[in-house]
Amino acid sequence: MTDLTVIILTMNEARHIRRAIASVRDVATRILVVDSGSEDDTVALAKAAGAEVMYHPWTTHAAQFNWALDQIAGVPGWVLRLDADEVLTPALSAEIAAGLPDVAGLYLRRRIWFMGQPVRYGGVFPVQVMRLFRNGAGRCEDRWMDEHIVVDGPTATLQGELVDNNLNPLDWWIAKHNRYASREVIDILNARYGLLPQGQGLQQGGLKRWVKTVIYGRLPPGLRSGAYFFYRFVLRLGLLDGSHARAFHVLQGFWYRYLVDAKLAEVTGYIAETGAPPDLAIRRVLGVDLAIHYHQQREDAA
Repeated sequence: MTDLTVIILTMNEARHIRRAIASVRDVATRILVVDSGSEDDTVALAKAAGAEVMYHPWTTHAAQFNWALDQIAGVPGWVLRLDADEVLTPALSAEIAAGLPDVAGLYLRRRIWFMGQPVRYGGVFPVQVMRLFRNGAGRCEDRWMDEHIVVDGPTATLQGELVDNNLNPLDWWIAKHNRYASREVIDILNARYGLLPQGQGLQQGGLKRWVKTVIYGRLPPGLRSGAYFFYRFVLRLGLLDGSHARAFHVLQGFWYRYLVDAKLAEVTGYIAETGAPPDLAIRRVLGVDLAIHYHQQREDAA
């Protein structure tokens, strides 16, 4: 049996946490839940399900996950990052239980369900994500959005699937992606102005990030979301998905991408009109105080 520490980040995940823990119980030697102040029964449910729970204040997914890694520094074996609304399929659990190859990290094939339907088309499902790696060989990029785990050494891919199936209502999904759009704007402005430390050069993402930066990023703002949606919905046959999965393509493939562009225009317009520095513009327009994030980074490093 492979020594495996599963890390789950939580904030009000009472609806999902027992399901997530149950999906890894047969392969995990340790399940570590890092909570950022849940106001529901997340912590109690996680403890009752056999997980170890720690508290750490939230800034970003990357900072939270890297803090969790620091708490298990030197522990032998492997680490699996699992979101609270994700589950391992039985096939993936069996692969892990059978023994892992001699590599530094393993990509898992993640499939998304939306409003009770699997997303089968659109050209990006299942997508390969780096989630399973030898402890000490990987760390998360210090980004506000679209962060990846970077590993030092060879990698391989497992065939079983990781399923992302969030059970919250659509209003919750929209509110979450509204926050995500703000975070993506911060990443864009951080790249332009160097507002925050860049995580010691951890940059990864392969072809997807290259396409997003070099091709998508050079298209006219406001129009590129439509081009991406056409590619995904028409050229990659997203229109053949079920009605709820088609809604996912519209919302995540068009609405969200357009929202990022609109928020970016709002912040840059504020900078141009007022002469405010970027960090002040971000605080006044997006309601995010970068100083709090930087202060937390310094406290974690101390």
